Amino acid sequence: MGDDLLHELLRSLRVWDPAATELPAFDPATAPADPLALFTAWFAEAVAAGQLEPHTMSLATAGEDGLPDVRTVMLHGADASGWSFATHVDSRKGRQLTARPYAALGFYWPAQGRQVRVRGPVTAAPAQDGQADLQARSTGALAAALTGRQSQVLRSLEELARASESAWERAGREPDAPVPTWTLYQLRPDEVEFFQGDARRRHVRLDYRRGEGGWVRELLWP
Repeated sequence: MGDDLLHELLRSLRVWDPAATELPAFDPATAPADPLALFTAWFAEAVAAGQLEPHTMSLATAGEDGLPDVRTVMLHGADASGWSFATHVDSRKGRQLTARPYAALGFYWPAQGRQVRVRGPVTAAPAQDGQADLQARSTGALAAALTGRQSQVLRSLEELARASESAWERAGREPDAPVPTWTLYQLRPDEVEFFQGDARRRHVRLDYRRGEGGWVRELLWP
């Protein structure tokens, strides 16, 4: 019964329902030479279109065994140095990035039928940058970081509640509390792909690849 229900629900769903999605035109000939400029423009347009949590993204990594892993994290910034995110260096993704410092990011903004894919090498920023990043965030973010032990086995929800309460108390009392494991990472893109959905499935894919003389742009079949 569970499988039948799942299949029935999947068949009933639409992609880019006109009631919630407006697919804008995208002429790749007008795209800027640098992918960061186009990303910034699309991000602003996603916010204006009412896209919920446009700063969330999928982060794909691989560990020493080469097997892929993925989760949703938050974009902390993007500039000439790269796209940045943060986590504990001893978390699962932190350990994977230590073993294989290369990752991919995926943004999906269904309000406009857009995707952005970014991949490249990842480096850890200096410790003071990670601490500054954490201090710029909310008390809740600091409390979560202070709770620590991310990805480790949890014996019970009660244990989590106790550790969280203690962390919240310290975060309120000590807003500049250090969290040595908190690390800011930067992904310097080798490739950035922009995908614009089309109602007739003539999707536009514009791919930027880093070359010796700058960015090379190519269209890809959808």
